[in-house]
Parts: sequence; C-alpha cells; structure tokens
Amino acid sequence: MKNFLFVIVCLFVLCVSAQEKKLLTSKEYQDNLNKEFADSISSPLEKEDLKHFEKLDFYPISDKFIVEATFVKIKKGKVFEMRTTTSRKPKYKVYGLLRFQIDGKDFELFVYQSQDLMKKKEYEDYLFLPFTDYTNGVESYGAGRYIDFTIPKTSKVIIDFNKAYNPYCAYNKKYSCPIVPEENDLKIEIKAGVKKYHD
Repeated sequence: MKNFLFVIVCLFVLCVSAQEKKLLTSKEYQDNLNKEFADSISSPLEKEDLKHFEKLDFYPISDKFIVEATFVKIKKGKVFEMRTTTSRKPKYKVYGLLRFQIDGKDFELFVYQSQDLMKKKEYEDYLFLPFTDYTNGVESYGAGRYIDFTIPKTSKVIIDFNKAYNPYCAYNKKYSCPIVPEENDLKIEIKAGVKKYHD
C-alpha cells in the first residue's frame, strides 16, 4: 500500500505540471526543478539529503540537445506491462515514435501512454518519454532519465534534452519507477539535463 501511495504522488507531481513545464525555457525548467527538490513537501529526497541540498547537478545547457523531431502516431500500438523498480507492472500503450537527428545521425524514441492516467481528464494528454544513453552509469543515473511530454498537436515537435530528469528512485528507494524499455536506448552521449545525484 505504501508503494502504491508513493507511485501516485510521483505520477501526480510529474503529470500535473507536464504541460506547464514544456513551455518553460531550459533554464527556467531547471530552476523550477531545484525549487521542487528544495521544498520539503514536493521533494523526493530523503530527510538527511534534504538537509544538505543546494541544487541538482546539471550538464551545461546546450542548444545541440534541443532538437526538432517528427512525431508519428502508431496505429493500434501494443499495450504491455512495463517493468518497474518494484514488483508493480503498470500497463502502457506504445503511442508514437519520435524521429530526430543529433550531429547528423538519425535517432528515434518511442513515447508511451499510461492506461491508468489516460482515464483521468487532467492527465489524458500526458505521454511518457523515457530514455537511456551512453552517459548512464558514468555521469548520469544508471537506469536512465525521463522527459515530460504531451500528445503533440502537429507532426513537428521539440525535444529539449536539457529538461531530462531522473526518476525519483535515483534519490529515494521508497518510490516505484518505470524502467526504460530497451527500445529507447540512444547510442550516443546525451550530455544534457540532470546528472546522477550521488557519486
């Protein structure tokens, strides 16, 4: 029951502000994230870490990692149970595909729709965009990072990797967090967004 409550809290914090955060600049987003972590009410940090918290460690903001992507909605996307850091297996639907370039090389990421959240009006446009890359376990959190995303209104969208953040499990093991599907592993170093919290 405790794990369930922490999951709900985690999803609420991420989803309720997804659209708002999407409109922020990279710097504004990172500043807001620092404020959330410093606030004892919204912070996922353990009590001892919160006492000493000053700010998260980010890569320098880089325009290289703000990319235009082509969004393709997947018709009849499969529904599957996504693995998490606990025994929980929430159902997600493969909603769409994002195709983009970095340094002239082609990449793609799948976006997913929570089958539970889509039933709630306030979250019906929320999509889940997790990814891993070559920085994981070296400079960034080993299990990958997330980016807030909503259902696009056009086929051209912007992915700002400077807004990539760690799942709450990177800070506190009491949370149950989705594990990034293997298909969303980027064969490149994404030196943008939040770095790992503890060395």
